[in-house]
Amino acid sequence: MSPEIIVPIVILVALIFDFTNGFHDSANAMATSVATGAFKPKIAVALAAIMNLVGAFLSTEVAKTISSGIVDDSLVSPETVFAALVGAILWNLLTWLFGLPSSSSHAIFGALIGAVLIQAGMAGVHFSVVTSKILLPALVAPFVAGVASYIGTKIAYHGEHNAPKGAKRRYRMAQRVSSLLVALAHGTSDGQKTMGIITLVLVAATLSMRETHPGQITWWSQEPGTSPHWWVILLAGLAIAAGTYSGGWRIMRTMGKGMADIESPQGFAAETASMSAILASSHLGFGLSTTHVVSGAVMGTGLARTPGEVRWHTAGRMLVAWLLTLPAAALVGAGAAWLAHQGAWGFVAVLVVLVVCALTIKIVASRNHVSSENVNDSSEVKVLAKAALTTQTSPIPNPFVPPLPQKLANHPMATTPLRLTKLKKPKKKKAPPKSLHPRRPRRGEQ
Repeated sequence: MSPEIIVPIVILVALIFDFTNGFHDSANAMATSVATGAFKPKIAVALAAIMNLVGAFLSTEVAKTISSGIVDDSLVSPETVFAALVGAILWNLLTWLFGLPSSSSHAIFGALIGAVLIQAGMAGVHFSVVTSKILLPALVAPFVAGVASYIGTKIAYHGEHNAPKGAKRRYRMAQRVSSLLVALAHGTSDGQKTMGIITLVLVAATLSMRETHPGQITWWSQEPGTSPHWWVILLAGLAIAAGTYSGGWRIMRTMGKGMADIESPQGFAAETASMSAILASSHLGFGLSTTHVVSGAVMGTGLARTPGEVRWHTAGRMLVAWLLTLPAAALVGAGAAWLAHQGAWGFVAVLVVLVVCALTIKIVASRNHVSSENVNDSSEVKVLAKAALTTQTSPIPNPFVPPLPQKLANHPMATTPLRLTKLKKPKKKKAPPKSLHPRRPRRGEQ
């Protein structure tokens, strides 16, 4: 397929991935605030969307790491990037279905590495950069955030014993600020990843056009090693903001209630620790997973206050998802890359597989729907178990009574179903037993 056709398609798929990144990771910023009542769910995701959009314009260091750091952009084709995006989207949707806060960052990194290995072999991947800017931060950052959150929680509750009555209310107010800063940091980090992917596509297509059509310049032409175009930054910021506003309520339930029940001082400590780690990593150009950082901070604050109530089963499922993200996404990306390089029919086949799998996951998720109204009702996200069915008994019509007027018929008392019950007969009082020796009448009595 010609670059003029494939480039717009890949850009569109990249924005779809950015959208899934937004609703998949919206829980990172707002789950603790929603769980403690600092924000109402709808207000929380709206503010997070705005801060994600602002954060996308603050830095481009992570975008440069992705576009020209972990892979050799001269050995990458647009079909390869398309396959990587498909692998990352499918992994995001699958983990969202189970309510697992896995890393969207590691999903795109793993899928990209797998796709490049199929096309260019080992020479196409810079494993030293992968180790220093992806793997090591993935191991260190959650631990650092967890320790900082643990210490912050201990300090907060040490002062809580001697604090006045309104201390928790003040922590809730402070948590509103800290959660917004986490959303800003998330936009600064994760918003750049899609910018880097789109930039990689533009560079690869430009190099391909240079070989086939020397001297031709298109609206999307970009040289290797350059920063993202302004319109790429704008589109990536809008896509991740729209995804964040959609909610991602299944993962928000796991992050807010699944690992531990937290209060406002704990939420403030966890969000402050997460925000510091994410902003520092974005400045250094690390491809850090915000999901890993926030999860480590929530676990740290749970251990600091109520270690016996930490839900280790949920934490174990999350750890398994973390370990599987890179290799699983790499396998899907590699398979998609092999099929996409078979020609136009292979590219279309990969696109069809993506649409069919996405619709299937959406249908399965609708059986146990999680929304802003019930996000805090439970700590578990059910997938295969059917929701409890509720039946309502209809009222029994009486043919001898005329129907009520419309105003009275809509009254709650008028629509209450009639329930028939068996009437119990009143119990007869037993007469006292007659005495065998009747009392003699006293003097004066007849």
